[in-house]
Amino acid sequence: MSTRTPIAFLKGHGTENDFVIVPDPENALDLPPAAVAALCDRRAGIGGDGLLHVVRSAAHPEARDMAAEAEWFMDYRNGDGSIAEMCGNGVRVFARYLQRAGHVAEGDLTVATRGGVKRVHIAKDGAVTVGMGRARLPEGDVTVSVGERSWPARNVNMGNPHAVAFVEDLAHAGTLFSPPPFSPASAYPDGVNVEFVVDRGPGHVALRVHERGSGETRSCGTGACAVAVAAARRDGLDPTVTGTPTTYTVDVPGGTLVITERPDGEIEMTGPAVIVAEGEIDSDWLETFAS
Repeated sequence: MSTRTPIAFLKGHGTENDFVIVPDPENALDLPPAAVAALCDRRAGIGGDGLLHVVRSAAHPEARDMAAEAEWFMDYRNGDGSIAEMCGNGVRVFARYLQRAGHVAEGDLTVATRGGVKRVHIAKDGAVTVGMGRARLPEGDVTVSVGERSWPARNVNMGNPHAVAFVEDLAHAGTLFSPPPFSPASAYPDGVNVEFVVDRGPGHVALRVHERGSGETRSCGTGACAVAVAAARRDGLDPTVTGTPTTYTVDVPGGTLVITERPDGEIEMTGPAVIVAEGEIDSDWLETFAS
């Protein structure tokens, strides 16, 4: 990494789930976990819940087999530098960046992720819809706890793991500074995103979430999808059985997402995606975190 080569970045958010965006088409940058964590640090770095490393699929060893389907790979990292399979809000912001950079136009596109190839639609009104795949509902009882309270949780996998607990009051989730304890430990060997959910009305819920590796965030796209599926099953609705789509409005602290589960099991998430700033990272500073 040359100290004379400027490193571009952008900052964006989807329902206030915010990201540092680092365009690196040829996968030339060394971004070890310490560097990612430093960039996402809200006091000593740029600040973000995670980092979107923008790479051509053909240039990344984890995405080469998806290059025929999707030109661009979202190499997503959590705010602590750890690698994650998918980030639903991140995909929307990733697509907005590709549009802004002139790589894609309004309409349909595909994005490669560690959770597979995701289909995206950029609407004329600016909303971005992402095909989030199908939910998997692993068997077995799960419990999550905060302080003296505990609740049964629905195990939902959206390419990453979620525990969805329906509660009486979102304040019962506590501060969410640290990961809520869960049991059994075998349910989530690699950690879990935990959603606490209350009802707002028919087909309308609200959540707070602790994202593994990031703490409480203003929004979680895969979490909103997991919550919509868990709410639908709780309400006796399964589109793959009834043949009728189900749609839930999901309020997150940073805004609102609309989640539709289709009869084929595919889940679509629609919401905003905004780029708010761009600039250059000091390469000498970043070099201090090189592996």
